[in-house]
Amino acid sequence: MRTRPAAASAPAPSVGPAPAPTATAPLTDPLTASEPTRGRLAGVATMVGSGLSNQTGAAIGSLAFPVLGPVGVVAVRQYVAALVLLAVDRPRPRTFTWRQWWPVTLLALVFGTMNLSLYSSIDRVGLGLAVTLEFLGPLTIALATSRRRVDVCCAVIAAAGVVTLMRPRPSADYLGMGLGLLAAVCWASYILLNRTVGRRIPGAQGAAAAACLSAVMFLPIGIVVVLRQPPTAGAVVCAIAAGVLSSAVPYLADLFTLRHVPARAFGLFMSVNPVLAALVGLIGLGQGLGAPEWASIGAIVVANSLSILTSRTRTA
Repeated sequence: MRTRPAAASAPAPSVGPAPAPTATAPLTDPLTASEPTRGRLAGVATMVGSGLSNQTGAAIGSLAFPVLGPVGVVAVRQYVAALVLLAVDRPRPRTFTWRQWWPVTLLALVFGTMNLSLYSSIDRVGLGLAVTLEFLGPLTIALATSRRRVDVCCAVIAAAGVVTLMRPRPSADYLGMGLGLLAAVCWASYILLNRTVGRRIPGAQGAAAAACLSAVMFLPIGIVVVLRQPPTAGAVVCAIAAGVLSSAVPYLADLFTLRHVPARAFGLFMSVNPVLAALVGLIGLGQGLGAPEWASIGAIVVANSLSILTSRTRTA
């Protein structure tokens, strides 16, 4: 269960006599009343920024595929993520208990596998389709954790858009689609594990420890890539940019978001990632979309908007 912020304590009594409350002047602090709205807006802004950063980094990283390959780009991503997170909050592994270590270790494995399978899928089927397939992970979380009928309807609408985007074609690359589905499984695991790590370890220590473990796992891979083909400066720059935009920034943003947003709401709103991927692919990589693809994107946006509006009505 998500930990909710404690209710604001009552103000201390003043020295003079307090005015009697009237029916037209309820004793409500406007600053306290606006806190849920501010938290909701902050969560939405953080999720959008995280998704945009993630997709932009993936597009930049794909430019290094001809030199480093997906494996090499992911290896550099893991190194950069570890360095950035260590600078943000240095972990103290000696103080971790087993209850804290096991989700960190699993998160490290999931983190590396998710990035590798996603980038391999991008290399074969393109940014938009790969990210759309990966979205099935958080969509599954939304369906599995929802208890409201409206959330299920929103998830079904979003799923219809995803199915249209990934409809079979004569030139379909099923291996690439399979890698995208593997990324979906990893992303679902990432959501749950990152939420657990954020609740059990203060600050970004858990995220930094997981990133370091993942970087160590990819160290031999990086050495092999460098020995096989010395990288160019441009490829290294693209891979580093991918590490900052697609690993470090979303990692910290998601850690913050999952402490303030329920898992099902996070999964539903993360369906905006196919939209962002399509736009980044169109603008940055020249990957155009047809009318069915844009219609599917519209369905995903409607599902997200409906979920947010009904949630606001419920909590108002």
